[in-house]
Amino acid sequence: MSEMTDALHLERQVCFALAVASRSVIGVYRPLLQPMGLTHPQYLVMLALWQHAPLSVKELSKLLQLDPGTLSPLLKRLEAIGYVRRRRGTRDERVLEVTLTPKGRELRSEAERIPPSVVERLGMGLEELQELHRSLTRVIAAANGTDP
Repeated sequence: MSEMTDALHLERQVCFALAVASRSVIGVYRPLLQPMGLTHPQYLVMLALWQHAPLSVKELSKLLQLDPGTLSPLLKRLEAIGYVRRRRGTRDERVLEVTLTPKGRELRSEAERIPPSVVERLGMGLEELQELHRSLTRVIAAANGTDP
């Protein structure tokens, strides 16, 4: 069987391309996030909170498509560095709410420089990146059995 028709050829695997692309793009973010004291997963939490805060841990978990057990240490670290506050809901004490602190809200203005820096570093046009995002959103929906 030739390399071009071998269904198990490494470079033909969507999973391989996605894994390498993910690691590579996260690597582009790393030096941009480091001065803010954030990891990429923490940055995603902050993005969600800047857009939707306050959120319950359950809502945040669903929005980020992260298991609550994975999310909990991220929130603890963000709270320890003063960007978020976790507290029991006033209406329902079983609900753990996450809010931004003033320091966390202020960080947003610094983070606004990240997207243009990433676009520049990738050297791809905005339209091309938007199409890639649409394609990846369809892949995620298909893998999860949901509508995009």
